Amino acid sequence: MSEQTEAAARIAGQREPESGGTPPVNDSAFARWLADRAGQVLLRVRDELGHEDGKALKAAGDKAAHDLMRAELARWRPADAVLSEEDDHSRVAWSEGEHDTLRPDRLDAGRVWIIDPLDGTREFSEQDRTDWAVHVALWTADCSSPSCLAAGAVAMPARHRTIATDQAPAYPPLPLAAATGGPIRIAASRTRPPAFVTALAEDIGAELVPMGSAGVKIAAVINGDADAYVHAGGQYEWDSAAPVAVALATGLHASRIDGSVLKYNQADPKLPDLVVCRKDLAPRLLAALQRHLPLP
Repeated sequence: MSEQTEAAARIAGQREPESGGTPPVNDSAFARWLADRAGQVLLRVRDELGHEDGKALKAAGDKAAHDLMRAELARWRPADAVLSEEDDHSRVAWSEGEHDTLRPDRLDAGRVWIIDPLDGTREFSEQDRTDWAVHVALWTADCSSPSCLAAGAVAMPARHRTIATDQAPAYPPLPLAAATGGPIRIAASRTRPPAFVTALAEDIGAELVPMGSAGVKIAAVINGDADAYVHAGGQYEWDSAAPVAVALATGLHASRIDGSVLKYNQADPKLPDLVVCRKDLAPRLLAALQRHLPLP
């Protein structure tokens, strides 16, 4: 085992680096607290390991944040179920009649925390990049909203910023460029933008704005740094639950790319596509998407 890998294992195994104190009782404030706690751990892992071995850094960050969040949820929300990207078998879809597959406890729970301990591992492993995040969302069965997301927080530790439903950001103002007929800005993957997004941008005269983490992309729409985020081609519930919760609390549009409702805590955790945008753009984007939807 290399010195770098040994250091990664040591840091990842330190589940509780310091006391986080007593968290807030309110679920939305708790989501912010938990996301911030994990973010602090990730910054410490990054500082101690450096960027020489990107693979070891990614693994250490994922494990340290996951272990911290799982421990805090077990301590402070012991009756709630959890769906984490880093759980064993987290990507397995459950179906009635598949007796060799255990039914996940979360499917019978009234409250489920959907977490992504490190969204944007590639960016986390690259020096000086800040477009990575921590996602914390709460799904509840007793809900009035279609997505049933009761709380959410997205921490962007390297930017020293967290957005959450306890203090929902103000609705983003209409950008001057859009008001004067200029191109809308669509947040897109900096490394692998889906081909249909490029075609969509050409169709409606939009500008693609490359960035990393899905949470950071949706945060850019919430902050007004982008007008929309459109994705298709493979995501899971933990990739979008937290930022969608904040976007909906802000008053933005969020749906599947065919306009249907984003549903969480499903038997199949895949949630491969979504669009988040200002409400005034939704009809135009959804209509254009019908011309560019990826083939099933």
